[in-house]
Amino acid sequence: MAGFDYTLDFERIDFRAHPELYRIGRGEQGVLSVRPYKDEILPHWRFRTSELARSSAETIHALYRRYREENDFVGMDMARKFLQMGYTRARRYANHAGGRKYDDEGRELPRQPDEEKAESARIFGAAWKLVREDPQYRAMKRRHREMYEKK
Repeated sequence: MAGFDYTLDFERIDFRAHPELYRIGRGEQGVLSVRPYKDEILPHWRFRTSELARSSAETIHALYRRYREENDFVGMDMARKFLQMGYTRARRYANHAGGRKYDDEGRELPRQPDEEKAESARIFGAAWKLVREDPQYRAMKRRHREMYEKK
């Protein structure tokens, strides 16, 4: 399978019109690049407090469901990436105040637990799990890879 292609002109490509150009990649690759989805989802992405995280995760999951109703796999996968990023970023801040994990020499800084950010991570993690375990998402992901990503 091909990895995420960072050489594409992300400012000009409309991936809704050209899903054949989209590569799933690993994890959150391309989450802040793929348009128009980035522009539709990013304004709703928040994790500073559990209240903001809950509203954010619910809104992004609603966008996911809309993309699913439209059989728009790229939109579905981008919503999944934003939910995953909500989880990973909130976990980072839950463990390290300011979000900085490593010092200048590459050593991990001491953990400073933040329960509010940990709750934000749990909220995003639950929504991310719903998406990645959705049978329709899994089937469409498999189909996308078969159609566009096999070499």
